[in-house]
Amino acid sequence: MSLFSLSGKTALVTGGTRGIGQAIVLGLAEHGADIILCQRSSKPSDTQSAVEGLGRQCHIVECDLADRAQVETLISRVVATHKVDILVNGAGIQQRREAANYDLETYDAVMQTNLTAPFILCRDIGRHWLSIGQPGRIINLASLASFQGGVNMAGYAGSKGGVLQLTKAFSNEWAGKGINVNAIAPGYIATDMNLDTRTDPQRADYFRSITERIPAGRWGNPEDFKGIAVFLASPASNYISGESILVDGGWMGR
Repeated sequence: MSLFSLSGKTALVTGGTRGIGQAIVLGLAEHGADIILCQRSSKPSDTQSAVEGLGRQCHIVECDLADRAQVETLISRVVATHKVDILVNGAGIQQRREAANYDLETYDAVMQTNLTAPFILCRDIGRHWLSIGQPGRIINLASLASFQGGVNMAGYAGSKGGVLQLTKAFSNEWAGKGINVNAIAPGYIATDMNLDTRTDPQRADYFRSITERIPAGRWGNPEDFKGIAVFLASPASNYISGESILVDGGWMGR
């Protein structure tokens, strides 16, 4: 079997309908994995069509990650009908506010989607795997903000710093039981979330200053995450756990 084969595996993915999450879904499917997409709506998505076009199965499970009660039932609903081998916590939101004016309603919303939901899903899938003696892989999405606080993003930075530490904490307990837990930390990636930054003429100097600081000389693309996701989901990374791997074109090394 190829070190990178995911044939016979099924991945449950949040945040898989666009951007980095969508690219990760397609990368896993291209290497043989079937997909369960967690979406707020059960409507068919472009991601589902693309996965099925690769000859893989793609099921949709409805769950609003902003609703804690829904998140707390997600794993039990999924494993009642599907065997899950891989969990990808890819969903995230960002709300920019000056620190002095960062209201608790916004803070709580960011924490729920970015940190509490991944905690619940990691905990519950891990508990399920342990109860049946099944190995598994968890891939969380961290951020440059896990390492650097940023500006006007106290809630986001706090949530992503938490993701980094949750990854280590779960790994410390489960790596010896066949459950590897790792995180991917994106740098500056061209997605819908930062379209204004990249295209607004009034922010051209800011965009240029960021690009010039990246040793790779460019912003990343969602497709840059296919390889690392497949690696962390596959036998190729059997002895890697508790890591947060930067995909940032060299930003943090500069």
